[in-house]
Amino acid sequence: LIVVAKFLLPVMIKKNIYTIPQFLSDRYNNGVGLSFSIFWLFLYVFINLTSVSWLGALAIKQILGLPTIIGFAGMDMTLLVIILILFLVAGVYSIYGGLASVAWTDVLQVTFLVGGGLITAYFTLDAIAPLVGADGAISALGSVMDKLGDIPGDKHFNLVVERNPELPLKSDPYFDIPGIAVIVGALWLTNLGYWGFNQYIIQKGLAAKSLAEAKKGLIFAAFLKILIPFIVCIPGVCAFLIWNNPEIKDSLISQGLLSGGITRSDDAYPFLIRNFTPVFVKGLSFAALTAAVISSLASMFNSTSTIFTMDIYKKFINKNASETKLVNVGRVTSVVALVIALVAVYPIMGGADQAFQIIQEYSGFVYPGIVVIFGLGLLWKRSSGTAAIVAALGTFVFSILFKFLMPDTPFLLRMGYVFMVLVALFIPISLMSKKTVKADEMDANTVKSQLKWGRILLYSGILLAVLGLVQKIAFACGGHMATLQFYGFEAIFFLAAAFVVLGIYLNSNAKDKVQDPKAIGVDLALFRTDRTFNIGAFCVIALLAVLYILLW
Repeated sequence: LIVVAKFLLPVMIKKNIYTIPQFLSDRYNNGVGLSFSIFWLFLYVFINLTSVSWLGALAIKQILGLPTIIGFAGMDMTLLVIILILFLVAGVYSIYGGLASVAWTDVLQVTFLVGGGLITAYFTLDAIAPLVGADGAISALGSVMDKLGDIPGDKHFNLVVERNPELPLKSDPYFDIPGIAVIVGALWLTNLGYWGFNQYIIQKGLAAKSLAEAKKGLIFAAFLKILIPFIVCIPGVCAFLIWNNPEIKDSLISQGLLSGGITRSDDAYPFLIRNFTPVFVKGLSFAALTAAVISSLASMFNSTSTIFTMDIYKKFINKNASETKLVNVGRVTSVVALVIALVAVYPIMGGADQAFQIIQEYSGFVYPGIVVIFGLGLLWKRSSGTAAIVAALGTFVFSILFKFLMPDTPFLLRMGYVFMVLVALFIPISLMSKKTVKADEMDANTVKSQLKWGRILLYSGILLAVLGLVQKIAFACGGHMATLQFYGFEAIFFLAAAFVVLGIYLNSNAKDKVQDPKAIGVDLALFRTDRTFNIGAFCVIALLAVLYILLW
């Protein structure tokens, strides 16, 4: 979020970019823009709309204690009815309210959602405190950590997870969060792609009344992200302990404090709300959760209709469409997306244990290409349309290929390999492009600064790559560095590639006398931030560092 606010969003706002595919068309060509418009439509409808509605329906059903009614093809009709209601409410909300209504209600909803999450965590810890030998909610957290620490191989309170050779790979937590890959690996791709280049997210920053306000919003969002361990992770860990510790579970049942059950991981949070929060808090949490689901769905409907209307219909189908016509097409698009997602939700999500993992893995098929195409398109003056098309096709082809060729490799590592292949293609293709014009003049200070940082990053990347190769050799020979393999040390190659790419683009921007005809002139003044932003960014980084130190 800090990187997006400081380096990416200023360029987008300067160029008056309102949709992500619009940027692709303006910076590269219509083919690149159209391909990603179609991709985003598929992603929103088949992954985002289905997963968010599915999770929302599971939560509502669990909190209210609604019965399971099995209907056609073994489907849970209760869930389908709830999903239909959520879609209808969100659809009307988006179609007739627009993005302004989404933005204003988000402010209220996030307040109740964050507050409700913290309260749920507190009451859950308070309820189990006597059963874990603690006195109150705060001390119960330490006792929960101790209880889980007694379980061999448990990693619930570890942010960096090492490989356990005694477990099947796909049953090992390492498969989902492979060691240091969560710090220096492709997790950067998912986050930059999601927070920086996702229409559903970035549209709210692009719609801000000023760049300063947009930056403040992103910093505030970063603070809220720091609360996620307390809002989501701690309650989830408590649910795991309760459901997998017969002594605690039986004691709570005997006290009449447990009802319902956990059949999949996604049931855990609403299970806690249902059983451990007071009635007024339960109502507040239920309302906030439902409102958040509806708001998210409405934002996705809005993004879907905007992308289809502005980037496909107006550009390729009816270039002379009136504003009224575009509004009507947008509304029809939302309705069609609603119907398709409703039909697709059960086949896609019905067998999932964790919907979030599905979102991450399959969104990860395209995030390497998105980060390469968008990031270099915004910042590097030599990025070419031909290279962008190759990367757009390559991100799908190589992601699918690597998934089949490397099924036992965690997806966060696979994404890193795809990224490295794409930049290895993108940079030389761009440098060989014949479609160039004379480069814009840069002042001496800008050239000097880019050359200095370019050298630092380039040499750092080479050094990291050498370190990674040394570790690989040590692993093959059984040396002392071999154990680093169990911490996902191969993610160091991704960081090395990222540094090398940054070094190349900075040196190229400073030295090259030509540029792509559609290159964006980047003024370093765009990246200047005020004291408020700098203090906020420092506090976020400091808090994040503390969390990693405590939970390494």
